[in-house]
Amino acid sequence: MTILIKNGRVVDPSREADGQEDVLIKNGKIAAVGRIPEEAVSYGKDVRVIDAQGLTIVPGLMDPHVHFRDPGFTEKEDIITGAAAAKRGGFTRVVCMANTKPVIDNPQRLRENQRRSEKTGIHVFQDSAVTAGLKGEQLVPMEEMASAGAPGFTDDGKPLMNERLLKEAMERAARLHKPISLHEEDPLFVNGAGVNQGKTAALIGYGGADEAAEYILTARDCMLALAVGARICIQHISSARSVEIVRMARKMGADVHAEATPHHFTLTEEDVLTYGTNARMNPPLRTQKDRDAIREGLKDGTIDMIATDHAPHTAAEKARPMPQAPSGIIGLETSLGLGIRSLVRPGILTLRELIYKMSTAPALFYNMTPASVREGADADLAIFGEDEEWKVTDFASKAQNSPFPGWILPGRIHYTICGGHIVYE
Repeated sequence: MTILIKNGRVVDPSREADGQEDVLIKNGKIAAVGRIPEEAVSYGKDVRVIDAQGLTIVPGLMDPHVHFRDPGFTEKEDIITGAAAAKRGGFTRVVCMANTKPVIDNPQRLRENQRRSEKTGIHVFQDSAVTAGLKGEQLVPMEEMASAGAPGFTDDGKPLMNERLLKEAMERAARLHKPISLHEEDPLFVNGAGVNQGKTAALIGYGGADEAAEYILTARDCMLALAVGARICIQHISSARSVEIVRMARKMGADVHAEATPHHFTLTEEDVLTYGTNARMNPPLRTQKDRDAIREGLKDGTIDMIATDHAPHTAAEKARPMPQAPSGIIGLETSLGLGIRSLVRPGILTLRELIYKMSTAPALFYNMTPASVREGADADLAIFGEDEEWKVTDFASKAQNSPFPGWILPGRIHYTICGGHIVYE
């Protein structure tokens, strides 16, 4: 199919572009960018013209941290419904975590998930676990997993407590030029998962998770990465002290990256009182001071990626009392809107900086060529109305666990294009 996108505002961090341009797509590639007269296009039944007047065209978004629950937990989500949520949110690339059932800890399981993802219409990548069964005792065959196509390694959902084992994993990952993403929560400092150990936890009579659970492991692993020369990511950063530690490690020369979620830069622990278990997540929502530090870290580049940590659960699971309910919320369909609302409108980031953190930076972290609105690039795009507001009412995801239904958000997605095909409209 040939697609001509007319009159849109192109925002492309990879070439520092922000201005009105037309985009011509042919055979899955961007054939031209600029002022394209309609007479330059040979019209036929396979030609589609999109008038993007008032809309913004950006490289397809990339989420470096999602849970599609496939295999093993498909009552919550599966690769097809997870991809549908991604498309609706403007994402053309996602990276799935390995904590499925069975765990993605051998090449055969990795390849099986890759085969399933071929039917989604977008690029679904599958990280490998770091340790067999996520048990933290024995490393996976890292070289084989890399050869099978794993873009990186993570035991997300569980911290790696054995420093010697983690050091070896970092050394092997560095030799493979692959990153390791780390879930930093020391169980010694968690008296009740999912809620910050603070005034809200005290109000609801819940033990909570001390911020020390995060920043102690963050400090350890930043220094390990510095010593070994590994590339790491501190996942879903939530603590002001963790942000400062990452900032310090980067100044020291460590190849340390960090991701922030929309819920951590939008909400605080007080929102648990309003949204209940739909505001329970690991790591938890923390104080306004922590939220402000995350915003500042995004502004100064300490935090270089935005990730949803899209974590579907069934309504029955989330209806349990706080101590028994699972942690996590879905986020793919509200991520861009929350980024514009919480970061762009207050002047913390420009729109181009937001798209960099939601598209370009995650690709660079995983050693991939970033999506781009430039001639010759793969035609992976999102088109949305930056100031066009929409009400969060339903989801393409199989799950509904989110605190955001009823919210009015900007950034309504009109089209998601992947490989030259319109996958969401």
